[in-house]
Amino acid sequence: MTFACRTATPADLDAIVSTFTSAFFHDPVWGPVFPDELRRAEQAAVMWRVYAGSALRYPWTLVTPEAEAAAIFIPPGGIELTEEEAAGLEGRLAGVADAGTARAIMVVGEQFEAVHPTEPFFYLTILGTHADHRGKGLGMGLVAEGLARIDALGAPVYLESTNPANNKRYESVGFVARDEIVTAGGQVVTTMWRPAAR
Repeated sequence: MTFACRTATPADLDAIVSTFTSAFFHDPVWGPVFPDELRRAEQAAVMWRVYAGSALRYPWTLVTPEAEAAAIFIPPGGIELTEEEAAGLEGRLAGVADAGTARAIMVVGEQFEAVHPTEPFFYLTILGTHADHRGKGLGMGLVAEGLARIDALGAPVYLESTNPANNKRYESVGFVARDEIVTAGGQVVTTMWRPAAR
C-alpha cells in the first residue's frame, strides 16, 4: 500500500492550521508559551496561520489527503516569513494574547534563528498530526516523502525538535542531534541535521 500525500494548496490552509493547533496544544515548548489553556487554541491558531500561510509560497508543504497531518519544508535560500509578516507577528500575537506572551514567543523564534546552520539546507520547520489521527504514522510518512524528494536533489535537512519524544523518530530517518537550545521556560529543544544523500 502506498502512502497517500500531496502538495498543499491555499485551500488547505484552514485544515493545516487546525491540525497544527491540535498537534502542538500540549507540546513541551509551544504549549506553555500560551499559558492560558482556555484560550490557547485560539491564540496559537493565529501563529500557525501566519507560518503555514507564508510557507505556501513554496511547493514544499506536504499534507495527507485531508490535511490530517502536515509537514512544512522551507527550501534552501527560502525564508519562513516575509519581512512584513515577521514585523507584524508580535503585534498580531499581542492582539490575541498579551504583550508578554507575544514577546516570549518571539524570543523562542530568535533563539532558533541564532543557531541555524550557515550552509544551505532544507528546513523541516513544522510537522504536526491532528490529535484525532495520531499513531497512524502519518507525520513520519510525510517526512519520508519529503526526504525522498530532497534526497533526489542532494540537499541536507535541518530541524528543531521541541519534543524529546520525537528525537528517536527523527534519528530513525537519518537525523543526528547537533545542538541544544534551552528556552526561558527551561524546555530543551534539540536541533538536528541530516546530511545530503550521496
